[in-house]
Amino acid sequence: MKDYIDSLFQFIDSSPTCYQAVEQLGNRLALAGYQERFEKEPWKIEAGGKYYVKRSDSSLIAFSIPQSFCRELPVKGFHIVAAHSDSPCFKLKEKPELAVENHYLKWNVEKYGGMILSTWLDRPLSVAGRVVVRSRNELVTKLVNIERDIAVIPNVAIHMNRDMNKGVEYNPQTDMQPLVGSAMHKDGYLKLLAKEAGVEADDILGQDIFLYNRDQCKRAGLEGEWICGPRLDDLECVYGALEALLQSDSGSGNYINMLAVFDNEEVGSGTKQGADSTFLGDVLARIRTGLQMEEEAYRCMLADSFLISADNAHALHPNHPEKADPENKPYLNEGIVIKYHGSQRYATDAYSAAVMKDICREAEVPYQVYANRSDMVGGSTLGNILMAQVSMNTVDIGLPQLAMHSAYETAGAKDVGYLVRALQTFYCR
Repeated sequence: MKDYIDSLFQFIDSSPTCYQAVEQLGNRLALAGYQERFEKEPWKIEAGGKYYVKRSDSSLIAFSIPQSFCRELPVKGFHIVAAHSDSPCFKLKEKPELAVENHYLKWNVEKYGGMILSTWLDRPLSVAGRVVVRSRNELVTKLVNIERDIAVIPNVAIHMNRDMNKGVEYNPQTDMQPLVGSAMHKDGYLKLLAKEAGVEADDILGQDIFLYNRDQCKRAGLEGEWICGPRLDDLECVYGALEALLQSDSGSGNYINMLAVFDNEEVGSGTKQGADSTFLGDVLARIRTGLQMEEEAYRCMLADSFLISADNAHALHPNHPEKADPENKPYLNEGIVIKYHGSQRYATDAYSAAVMKDICREAEVPYQVYANRSDMVGGSTLGNILMAQVSMNTVDIGLPQLAMHSAYETAGAKDVGYLVRALQTFYCR
């Protein structure tokens, strides 16, 4: 099986925020012959065409139309893989600079998503995201990434808290503000962003800036069997889905293949670029219009469509096996995880699980199953949120990992290859 690890590491290390991740997706798609479409403009779509569209710089949907498509012989439906571009982190507030006793300069941050706060302490940090500037009487977006270590959130010495190892509750406002320099550098924040963006500080009218962990992805384990890095949830699945789409080209010709990457999954998806928005439905409707499909044919296609929601899953923890369900517990490097939940936090049902298992069988890759302990509340993901917008058969899957929502996570080196092969098989059906 092809080893995707070096390419995966490059993708994650170059994606400190959702904005850089989506920019990379667009670049890879363009190199593969996908043409960008813009929501503010009319779309021209043709049989055999490959296209992508972005929303709010942080979400992207790509799709390819089979060459054989025609009104008299339309394709059966849509084959969609969904993942998300965001990860839990700290977001800088609009006025972030805090001077402490005229000696230290900190940046004022707040939580984005469900973070393990302690994992952000004593790490090399920087900032990235986007700014909006006025240029030639219009507002334009520019991505920024300060590619050097400029911040740290220092721990309190154990001499000052002898009970540190008995457990600490961290307050995000008082304990988690990053130290960035001496107070003499106050009022330099916008200048730093402006220099990176190639504009004047006064030109910046808006900003979405996030703190990110500068530690890069690495192999670990006696034989390099683990991968460790930031933002594995969910950039590992984003990467795997992109590779599968590009390798499948236009698939079998029976379905329109799509990759849908959404922002804001970690905070509920309830934004214009989230899974709970109209983005997927809007793109499907514009495909229908562009291909001059009748309403009845389009509805039949939706009924014969399938969506794979790919968002990483919890592996059994080696130090805390009691946190896992007695039987439905996945392990690193043992295959794709099919996720189940009785209260439908995951969209998997008997039919969609059977489809996914059949895909894995055809692809000759292993699969596992996951369910929460019955006395523990788990997280939700994209599947059921998307299906409230556009209904079709859906399965929730992921790759097994440890330390989900840590600033530095661990997964299996084999599993991303399993994902690429399975999703490529799905796209080629």
